[in-house]
Amino acid sequence: MENRSSSKTAANVIRVRRGEGSNRPRRDYVVTEEPLEIRLVSGGETRQLAVTMRTPGADFELAAGFLFGEGLMRSRQDIESISYCVDVEDEEQLYNVVNVKLRSALPSDLRSLDRHFVVSSACGVCGKTSIEAIERRGIAKPVGDHPVSIEIITNLSDQLRQAQRLFDVTGGLHAVGLFDSQGQMLAMREDVGRHNAMDKLVGWALMQDKLPLTNCIALVSGRASFELVQKAAVAGIAIFCAISAPSSLAVRMARRFGMTLIGFLRDDQFNLYCGEERVQIDTPSPINEPLK
Repeated sequence: MENRSSSKTAANVIRVRRGEGSNRPRRDYVVTEEPLEIRLVSGGETRQLAVTMRTPGADFELAAGFLFGEGLMRSRQDIESISYCVDVEDEEQLYNVVNVKLRSALPSDLRSLDRHFVVSSACGVCGKTSIEAIERRGIAKPVGDHPVSIEIITNLSDQLRQAQRLFDVTGGLHAVGLFDSQGQMLAMREDVGRHNAMDKLVGWALMQDKLPLTNCIALVSGRASFELVQKAAVAGIAIFCAISAPSSLAVRMARRFGMTLIGFLRDDQFNLYCGEERVQIDTPSPINEPLK
C-alpha cells in the first residue's frame, strides 16, 4: 500500500502587493518535503542504502528507480517485494521508510560502495558521478530510430505543464514527462527534487516492465544536469529535453552515450546540443565538428 501522506501542506500566508494596504492572512499550500529512507532486504539482512528528501507519493517507484539507476538491480524480477517498514512495537507502518526485498543476496559490491548517505532534493546522488564509472557498467547506446519533427518537440512543454496538477496548487515542484516518438505523453511524475522525479518515472517503467524505454523522449521542467542525463541513459531514453539549460557535463554525457540532448525548449524553439540525427532538421555539418 502506497503512502497516504499528502503531497501538499496547508500554510497561512500574507500576500503582499505594492500599493495595497490589506495584510490579512489567507490559506495557501506548499509542497510537502519529507525524508524517505530506502533499505535493502535479503536473506534476513537489512541494509540502509540512502535517505532522500522527497514529496510523498510514488515512493515505491522512487525506490525502484533509484536502485535501477545506481546499477543495484537490472529488472523488476530482481525485486521480491517493496513495502513500508512496520514499527515492531506499535505495528504501524512507517511511511518514511521503504524496504526493498531482493530475490537474491545483497549485491557483492554493496559494502565497498559504503552507501550510507543523505540525498538532497536539490542535488544529485553522491558517489559514482564520473562518465568513466558509468561506462564500466556497460550501458548500451539508447535506441531512437524514428526521427522526430520540430512540431512534436515544441509541443512537449505545453503537455508537461498542463499535466502538472500539483504544481498548479503549490508552485514548488519539478516534473519529468515521458513521451513516445509521436509526442504522446506516457507518464509524468512530480517531486520537490528533480532527481526524485526522474527516479519515480524510471521506477514506474521498471515496475511496468517497460525498460529499456526505446524510442522515447524525456522532458524535465528545469535544467539538464549530468545526473538526470545519466538516469535517462541507463533507462534507455534516446532524446532528453529540458526547459532550461544543460550543464557542460550533461552535454559530454549525452555525446558519449549517443543521446540527443535538447535545451531551452520554450514556445517554438530549442537548442540542439548533440544527436541531431534524431530530429528532422537540415544541418550542413555535425554539431560536434570544430567551430570555424
